[in-house]
Amino acid sequence: MTEAPRLSGPQLLAATLDADSFVSWDSPVPEPADPDYAASLAAARDRTGLDESVITGCGTLDGRRVAVMVCEFGFLGGSIGRAATRRLIDAVHRATAERLPLLAATASGGTRMQEGTPAFVGMIGIGAALAAHKRAGLPYLVYLRHPTTGGVLASWGALGHLTVAEPGALIGFLGPRVYEALYGASFPEGIQVAENLYAHGLIDAVVPPDQLAEIAARALRVLVGDRMAAPAEPPAEPIEPVPAWESITRSRRRDRPGVRRLLKYAATDVSMLNGTGQGERDPGLMLALARFGGVPCVLLGQDRRGQTAEQPLGPGALREARRGMRLATELGLPLLTVIDTPGAALSVAAEEGGLAGEIARCLTDLATLPTPTVSVIIGQGTGGGALALLPADRVICAQHGWLSPLPPEGASAIIHRDTDHAAELAEAQGVSSAELLAAGIVDKIVPERPDAAEEPAAFCRRMGQVLAHELAEQASIDSHERLARRAARARG
Repeated sequence: MTEAPRLSGPQLLAATLDADSFVSWDSPVPEPADPDYAASLAAARDRTGLDESVITGCGTLDGRRVAVMVCEFGFLGGSIGRAATRRLIDAVHRATAERLPLLAATASGGTRMQEGTPAFVGMIGIGAALAAHKRAGLPYLVYLRHPTTGGVLASWGALGHLTVAEPGALIGFLGPRVYEALYGASFPEGIQVAENLYAHGLIDAVVPPDQLAEIAARALRVLVGDRMAAPAEPPAEPIEPVPAWESITRSRRRDRPGVRRLLKYAATDVSMLNGTGQGERDPGLMLALARFGGVPCVLLGQDRRGQTAEQPLGPGALREARRGMRLATELGLPLLTVIDTPGAALSVAAEEGGLAGEIARCLTDLATLPTPTVSVIIGQGTGGGALALLPADRVICAQHGWLSPLPPEGASAIIHRDTDHAAELAEAQGVSSAELLAAGIVDKIVPERPDAAEEPAAFCRRMGQVLAHELAEQASIDSHERLARRAARARG
């Protein structure tokens, strides 16, 4: 089977933006003094029909106005010289001034060698313009195409809030041809490809060009969609007290719904993110953009399916969680944390990976996060791994959710040197949802009828209604007042 031809830059724009909506922002490019370089540029223009290696402008995507900047690899390998740099910087500044989300598609070998160091240092200005765009709370989405290497990847290609890549795309800091010339050996195969970057948590997804519009539109419905008023608060229901050990037993059922089914039944416009963006990916934590009842948020949740005895929640999961916290801050979105863990890893790798420090940093980041925060204990809440996601403006708990410094069996082993007293200690330590409510640790309990595992869809929708109300309610409170309340809560 022959591979489909790769789309050119103009073809990608046509396939992604609404029909006939693109408007160019490009200004004329000055001619270089070097006649050989001028001849190369003229040949590239004849070959591609473009005047430079980048196209900038605006258009609509699913009816929403967006700014775009797209590389054309056919134009001198998509290389970035001074004219292209100025074009990119101007486009970013204009997108910021007009408060437009920005979508970039790279395909480049990096800096244009014909222009040398002056072109090379221009990457600094592109990064600075993007930093200002993000400080303004505006989204930046990146599509890494084949190939993306060198200074383009190391500047504007690696700064997206959401970053996806073309299947099979070569993506790396040092191009394989340069590596072979410098070191006299071939770069190992399978490393600098999109799928491997995804496996290592460096990009969020691998998607073909014909799905880019859908992916970007869904993300933008969360990132810049209309902010809704708080949905009506679901009526309070009387909840019968349940022995702590019964809740613990129920929370450990393999068929109990967790964050995945919460997203499936209660959320819309879900865009999954992946990893820390810095080379780590822990299956025990799920990161997503989503809406609950129309209310947008960044969600970071402990995934019960991703935590096993062989691979418990590790420090990488908390670093991934902190990526979610940064996204919420940069984009001004509410943050929702979902707690569901039998406990963080107790291992050499966890110790050497700085687990305790990551717990501490999560606690301090959440305590000072400028955006509204809501936490939900949906199942097990064991130890520091659970506590790391707890600090919030409002804390919700499923009826059979619970929170404890150790699994009850561990507490029993410390005090009684056996595990036989686990149920007794769970009751004494006040770990159940009713005790957490009485102690002011949680603010609301969502009932289970009688067990979320027996009504997963209904339970998740019921929880989703509560979360939608709480997220919107916190977003309506003045930020100074909200932070003051949060600080008072932390003081107890």
